[in-house]
Amino acid sequence: MLKVEALTKVYKSGSRLLKVLRDVTFQIKEGETCAVIGPSGSGKTTLLGLCAGLDLPTAGTIWLNGTNLTACTEDERTALRRDAVGFVFQTFRLLPTLTALENVMVPAELSGTSGARARARELLQEVGLKGREHHYPVQLSGGEQQRVGLARAFINRPAILFADEPTGNLDSETGTHIQELLFDLNRNAGTALAVVTHDLQLADRCGRALHLHGGRITRDTANYVV
Repeated sequence: MLKVEALTKVYKSGSRLLKVLRDVTFQIKEGETCAVIGPSGSGKTTLLGLCAGLDLPTAGTIWLNGTNLTACTEDERTALRRDAVGFVFQTFRLLPTLTALENVMVPAELSGTSGARARARELLQEVGLKGREHHYPVQLSGGEQQRVGLARAFINRPAILFADEPTGNLDSETGTHIQELLFDLNRNAGTALAVVTHDLQLADRCGRALHLHGGRITRDTANYVV
């Protein structure tokens, strides 16, 4: 599903070169759940963005759902993200002028998927927001907004889901509930999951953890949590 080979990312900061990722190599199989953990500044979010085709590496190769991302044009990467990738963000990123239902429908409408409204209603019901479909983000709590974000991420039945600190802006109880929804939706859809997190409870729920430090993978461990 995801194959990363010798990935390196260097940014220029004034006259200095900042190497954020260094020769990173790993694979995520279809349906596998994988946490990416490590201290702040270790390159976690940069790695996630590269794997999702939001940016290009300085060196190395990324294969996503059978396509070489690093050989794609920007338009081809955009199309691949639209058709095969779901995103969940720490800051929710809902459109404030759209209702919960309309926010969930956005990716499906952009891809021309039929039955978007019915599918969006079904997903909102799955995440416990039946009856809240016509509320705007400002009328929803943080936990409710993240539930909308989860529903939106699964609207196009993605092959892989990338989540960047999905519980980072939530209190402990709400974060635990979002975890349950995330893994329930993921299990039902059979989607591969790559999640960046500082939350060790969330990391332990994944079948595997990549430990990133100084831009390198220092450990790749299996979690045997039922």
